Amino acid sequence: MAPPSGPHAPAAPAGNGPGTVGPTGATEQVDGAARGRPVAEPAPADTPPAVPETFPEDAGSDAYVSRETPSREQDDPPLAMEAMRAVQILNPSGEVTMPRPDRPRIMCVANQKGGVGKTTTTVNLAVALALHGNRVLVVDLDPQGNASTGLNVPHHAGVPDVYDCLIDNVPLAEVAQAVEGIPDLWCVPATIDLAGAEIELVSVVARESRLARAIAGHPTEFDYVFIDCPPSLGLLTVNALCAAQEVLIPIQCEYYALEGLNQLINNINLVRQHLNPTLEVSTILLTMYDRRTRLADAVEQDVRNHFGDKVLEAVIPRNVRVSEAPSYGQSVMTYDPGSRGATSYFEAAQEIAMRGVKESVGRNA
Repeated sequence: MAPPSGPHAPAAPAGNGPGTVGPTGATEQVDGAARGRPVAEPAPADTPPAVPETFPEDAGSDAYVSRETPSREQDDPPLAMEAMRAVQILNPSGEVTMPRPDRPRIMCVANQKGGVGKTTTTVNLAVALALHGNRVLVVDLDPQGNASTGLNVPHHAGVPDVYDCLIDNVPLAEVAQAVEGIPDLWCVPATIDLAGAEIELVSVVARESRLARAIAGHPTEFDYVFIDCPPSLGLLTVNALCAAQEVLIPIQCEYYALEGLNQLINNINLVRQHLNPTLEVSTILLTMYDRRTRLADAVEQDVRNHFGDKVLEAVIPRNVRVSEAPSYGQSVMTYDPGSRGATSYFEAAQEIAMRGVKESVGRNA
C-alpha cells in the first residue's frame, strides 16, 4: 500500500538512506559518517547564503566601501559627537590652536542694516579666538551695548565706557574690562551715554580718528581688535572704519540684507579714499542661513558670485542656542559649545585665523 501523503503524512525519518534525495534536491550519502567525516546539515531552503563580513581595516581602499557604510565619526552616538565638539571648542588645555597673526588685526564689524548678526558675530568670533590662544579686545561702539551684555561686562550708567575715550580722551586701558572666565579677552563697554556722542563729535577736532588714536595708545598689543558698529552710517561707524584695517560684513541670507549693501560699500570706498587708505573689505560672513528655503541658497550664490574668495566657507545657521546665549550673559561658545551654532562660529574663526597667516606669508614673500 502506498504511504499516505498530504498534510497528515507522518514525519520523515531523521536520517536519509543511501540514494535518498535531501531537502536541497541533491543525492546525499550517509557512509561519510561511518568513515569518521562529519556530515554537514543541509541549510533550510529559505536561508540566504552567508556573506563574509568585511571590516574597514580589511579593505584595501575606501573606494570599495559602500556609500551607506557609516564612518567611525558618524557611527558614534550623537551625545559623544557633541561632547567631542565641545571639548574641541572650549580647548581646556589652553594650547594655541589658532595661529596668531604677526601684527594686530583691527576688524570693524559693520552693516547699516540691523538684525543681521553684527553683535553676535563679534562676540562669538572674539571668544573663539581668545579660547584658542589669541589676545582679543572687543570695542562696543553700539549705544545699545549688546556686545557688553553678551560678554557679561557691566555697562550701566556711570561705568567708564568708550564714550569717555571718544569725548574726554580717557585712555582705553582705563576703560577696558577683562571678560570673566575667558582668558586673554577684554571688552570696552558702551553705555547709554554713547547715544549723544554722534552730536558731540560734530564739533570735535579730528572727529573721525578719535577711536583710532585711543586704540593705538593702548599699551597691550592685541592679536585681534573687533569693533562692533551700530546699525547706521554715522560718525560712530566712520570712527570704526578709520580705526580698522579690515571690514567684516555679516550678511543675513534674506533679500533685504542685499539692498543696502551697495551703500555700505560706497561709504567704505569714500573712507578709503579720504581718511584711511589701508581699509579693505576682507571678510564676508553669511548668517541666519535656513537650508529649508530656496531664498537662502539664492542669496548665498549671489554673494559668493559677487565677492568671491572674501566670503567665508563657514555659514552660520539659524540656531536657537545662538539666540538664547545672551540672556545668560554668555556667548554660544560657552553656553552650548556642542551646538551647531557654536561649531559654525568656531569654523569661521578658524578660517579668519588661517587667512591672516596666509596674508602674512604673502606680504613677507
